[in-house]
This record gives sequence, C-alpha cells and structure tokens, in this order.
Amino acid sequence: MDTFSLLLEGFGAALTPMNLLWSLVGVVLGTIVGVLPGLGSAMAIALLLPITFQLDPTGAFIMFAGVYFGGQFGAATTAILLNTPGQSSSMATAFEGYPMAENRRAPQALATAVLGSFVASIVAVTLVVFFSPYMVQLAVQFGPAEYFALAVLAFLATSGVVSGDVLRGVTALGIGLALALVGIDEQTGTVRFAFGVTQLFGGVSIVVVTVGLLAVGEVLHTAARSRNGAATETIVAGRPWLSRRDLSRSWRPWVRGTALGVPFGVIPAGGAEIPTFLSYAAEKSLARRRGNSEFGRGAIEGVAGPEAANNATTATSLVPLLSLGLPTSATAAIMLGAFQQYGIRPGPLLFTEQADLVWALLASLFIGSAILLVLNLPFAPVWAKLLRIPRNYLYAGILVFATLGVYTARTSLSDVVLLYLVGVLGFLLRRYGFPIAPVLIGVILGPLAETSLRRAMAMGQGDVGVLFGSPYSIGLYAIMVVAVVVMTVGRLRKRRVAA
Repeated sequence: MDTFSLLLEGFGAALTPMNLLWSLVGVVLGTIVGVLPGLGSAMAIALLLPITFQLDPTGAFIMFAGVYFGGQFGAATTAILLNTPGQSSSMATAFEGYPMAENRRAPQALATAVLGSFVASIVAVTLVVFFSPYMVQLAVQFGPAEYFALAVLAFLATSGVVSGDVLRGVTALGIGLALALVGIDEQTGTVRFAFGVTQLFGGVSIVVVTVGLLAVGEVLHTAARSRNGAATETIVAGRPWLSRRDLSRSWRPWVRGTALGVPFGVIPAGGAEIPTFLSYAAEKSLARRRGNSEFGRGAIEGVAGPEAANNATTATSLVPLLSLGLPTSATAAIMLGAFQQYGIRPGPLLFTEQADLVWALLASLFIGSAILLVLNLPFAPVWAKLLRIPRNYLYAGILVFATLGVYTARTSLSDVVLLYLVGVLGFLLRRYGFPIAPVLIGVILGPLAETSLRRAMAMGQGDVGVLFGSPYSIGLYAIMVVAVVVMTVGRLRKRRVAA
C-alpha cells in the first residue's frame, strides 16, 4: 500500500469524534502550559502520562502531539506580549515580538507567529510523511564532529550577527558558557565552578537561566526605569489578519525558517534553539543588506522566521523518534517513555507493526495544526489586550508564575534562589548594553559543544583533523568563513562611509 493510501487511512482514524476531542484537548493544554514560564510541553506530557494509561494508545499519542504543537505557540504568546518566553525555543521570538507589542503591533506579531507556525508545521509534516526514510539517513550520518560544528556555527551567529557588537556578544557568550560548566563534569567527575556549594553540583538548570534572564531580568529592568501604569499606554487591538504589506514581509521568512528548521528536528543538535537563532540572524543580516532594517525596534521578519523554524523542528523531531527510537528534545524523550509504557518499541519496524497508530498520529499533526490556527488566529486581539494590565500587577504575576514554574520543575528552593541571582545578572546585562541571546545559547549549547568535541577528539586519538573529516562539517565551517568575511566587509564599508 502506498504512502498516500496509508495517510488517508490515518485521517480516517484521526477524524473520529473521540480522537478529534483528544487533539483539541492537547492543543488547548499545550497552549496553556506554553504560556506559563518554566513549564512547557515536556512537563505537561509527563504529568498526563499516569492519567492516559487507561486510554487507547492512538488517542493518547494524538493528545500528546497536540500538547507538543500547542506548547510552541503558547510560548510565543508570552514571548511577544511580555518578553517572557514560556519555553527556550521561543527566545528568539521575544527579541522582535516584544518591541512590536510595545509599538502597538501585538496582533500582527501574534498573527505572523501563528500563521508561520501553521505553514511550517504543514510543510514539515508533509515532508515527514513522504521523506522520513531520507531524513533518517541524514540523522545517522551526523557524528560528534558535525554536532560540534553546528554548535560553533550557532555561537558565531548569536555573538556576531545577532548581537551586532562583536566584543559584547563574545563576552556574553563567555558568560553563558561559564554557566554551562557549573556542576560535576559527567566524564571525569570533577566539580567545576561550584565554589563548594553542594546545590550547584547538579549544574544550573536551563529553565532557571532562561526564566531568570528573560522574565526576572526584564521585570527588574522595567521596574528600574519606569513607574506604574498600563504596560502600554494606548493599545490598538487591530485586526487578527495581516495586512498585505505585513504578509509580503512575512512569507519569505516563513519559507527560510521552515527550510532551516526541517533538518534540525531530525538530528539531536540542541532542539529548536539553533535553527531559531540562525533564522533570526539570517533575517537580521538580510534586513541590513536591504538597508531598511527595523530589527531592535520590532521587525516582523524577526518573528516570522524563528517561529517557522521552531515549528518545523517540532514536526520533524518525530522522525528519529518513530523511526529510530531516538528523541531529539525533552518532549520527544517523554513521548519515548510513553511508547515504552504502552509496550510499543519505536524503530524501523514501527511503521509496519503499529501502522494504524503511526499513520493516525501523523494525520493528527495536520489536524492539530489546523485546530491551532482556528483557535489562536481570531483571538490575536484578545491576547493583545493583556497589555492593558497595569505594570505592577502584570510584572508581579510574571514573577509569581516564573517562581512557581522553576520550583515545580525540580521542587528545589535552591533553584528559586538561583533564579533571582540569574535575574540580577540579566538586569545588569541589560543595564550595560550586553545582549542576552549569546548567554542563552551558550548555556544551552555549551554542554553539547563540549561533549561533542571530547568525543570527536577521542575518536581521532587527538588528531584535530577529525573535526574536518566529513563533507557536512566542512560545509558548516565554510558557512562560518563566508559569514565572517561578509560581516568584516560590511563593517569596513560602514567605517569608510562614516569617514
């Protein structure tokens, strides 16, 4: 039976009333937990696992997929409206989404986010359905050297292109890498940067750093430079649909973001953070070349591209999970545990032994994306009215949710203390003009870069040439060289013009 016929059978199973209900419940729950900082879809699925064991496996996984997709947009909502991403994958969205909200363009930012999410999800799921065998081959060919090259490319993009000021960007990246080194080294057992504090032996959680820098740091920064009052003095609800000009500025970033996100979901290279930051860097660089950049003041391209990359990565991350039993994100890892609890073993035989479940799940991804669009796009102006809440109540609520989210993640009071210490760091970085993005990417990808470098050097017995031993790694380093040359030439031209 061909792929198209199997997909039609999957739609037949997914469109039953009960499975449609589970998809709707999943999308709604995912959106809710995505809004709350520090929670996210991984925790939601983990909490739902004990409840769903009485369900049919197909219905349970359809709901899990809805939670997974819904969580991505919920995180983007608070990133745009409050500069507080619900998940680390929406960090890049906040950089331009929040300035758009401050400029009374919150509905447009939300609309381009949900439309970009829908377009990227549909394209990515279609590719998953018809080209998953080729994607699996790509995943298998990536080794430690390629992962290290990916991490270095992300470091370059965030510290050089995204931040604008290379020196400040590199300094911020160093801070992030230092935070990533805190705790016990998994390979040697050596304690690093813990300063004798036993609570730091386990390292600093990514949730703590993300919420501390973006939520608590933003609250402190805002409190230090403004008084009480409405979050935005005049809110124009606007239309939930994009204008023709907004659409013309968004569709190309959607395409580029989708193209960046699709391959990153297949390989375990740090989740959606790398493609979202690379998308943001690409859009910012293209805007500079056009000479009409609004980046830093609310560029719609800076929302459209990263959100498309984020959701494309989410969809294609199911390829290695279903085909190899290899999770490429925290949420995928929880779903792998759910498969095992149901006595189902993901792998190459899953598409034949559990064909009904797999194709119903893939069909539900199309359905969940459509539900997400229908539920969220018409309500973009409603979400935008959250900005009418007075600042003192708004930011007090952010602190409460941030604190609860961080405490719930590991039920640790020491994490709450770290949250506010990192928040003070975020405040100081903003106060003195240092970019936040390199710190975040350093914390997230620092362990991946270190582990990959060690493994690659061990495989090559200390020979540095192993880092350049495949066409993939050579291609990634070539991209870095081109990026450095382009940035250098651009800066020299600006200096000549200024002189």
